[in-house]
Amino acid sequence: MKAAVMRAPNEPLSIEDVTISKPGPREVLVRLKAVGVCHSDVHFWDGAFPAELPVILGHESAGIVEQVGSMVSAVKPGDHVVSILSPFCGTCEYCLSGHMSVCHTVNRDFFNREEGAEPRLSAGGKPVNQFLNLSSFAEQILVHENALCAIDPEMPMDRAALIGCGVITGVGSVFHAAQVEPGSTVAVVGCGGVGLSTINGAAIAGASRIIAVDLADEKLAMAKKFGATDFVNPKKGDPVEQMKELTGGGVHYSFECIGLKQTAEQAYMMLRPRGVSTIIGMIPPGVNIEVPGIELLVTEKRLQGAVMGSNRFRIDFPRLIELYKQDRLHLDDLVSDRIGLEGITGALQNLKDNKGTVARQVVVFD
Repeated sequence: MKAAVMRAPNEPLSIEDVTISKPGPREVLVRLKAVGVCHSDVHFWDGAFPAELPVILGHESAGIVEQVGSMVSAVKPGDHVVSILSPFCGTCEYCLSGHMSVCHTVNRDFFNREEGAEPRLSAGGKPVNQFLNLSSFAEQILVHENALCAIDPEMPMDRAALIGCGVITGVGSVFHAAQVEPGSTVAVVGCGGVGLSTINGAAIAGASRIIAVDLADEKLAMAKKFGATDFVNPKKGDPVEQMKELTGGGVHYSFECIGLKQTAEQAYMMLRPRGVSTIIGMIPPGVNIEVPGIELLVTEKRLQGAVMGSNRFRIDFPRLIELYKQDRLHLDDLVSDRIGLEGITGALQNLKDNKGTVARQVVVFD
């Protein structure tokens, strides 16, 4: 198959012929139709997060099942599927208590091939590392069945792919992690693909005011399409003070969708007493968040994280697709551009340069 291989940080990805193995007992081979280019990929491409090289990045994908292993029961050949980077084992404490989204962080080995087995990916006879058990910047993926969800075959693939990361991260954090109440006030810091999905989720949840925060006026204009009611540009003054003035003291919920120390601390300070701040952005390793300890105590504010929207993806994905069919989940507006495999490096650079008009660039095969 053809795949975009990363061999050095910040260098153009190399389009190469890569050998992909046959499915093991619980593995599935998927022919990809669409892959979203996510800011998470940028964090590994530019070296902010470590990656073992060479590696095929990409994780926001949708396609059609080609082959299944002998023990696979979740999907069958011909099924349309969406992948996720947070697979679940189904037997650990986290899975059994309904917190499947953190299973993969403590049970990583469960989803790997047995020691001594041939690698899932190789090039020139040498192994190529699989990114987040997926490696979706390629024509095919070979993954554990618990990383896939079968979907309605009528769902357009270029929009279905986005559900697998950016959309579930944003909408899921609203529904599951923060549990936003109808009529409440919400601040969303950062209006990229994840931030816009968070805004959309808050609108579906019935928030009365949704305040979008971003340095780019173009992104604030996009945020309005997704349900934002008010807008804060930090270039025009302290965003925390702007937020408190708009809301009479702060919001009930805030979401940080960038991954910076400063914006994470600002998101917390935007809260009113007993407010909940949820960190969604990928804050680099070694970076600590500081909040006033005494205020945390006396105001009963909460600061929490959410990985992949605290999802239960085999329940969530079909529901999100239904919301899309009802024109309540605005996936069409999320797609900024459609590109080929050779355009991935440029797409990564666009995200790194923080171009104001970019929400999601989607690699479309065929």
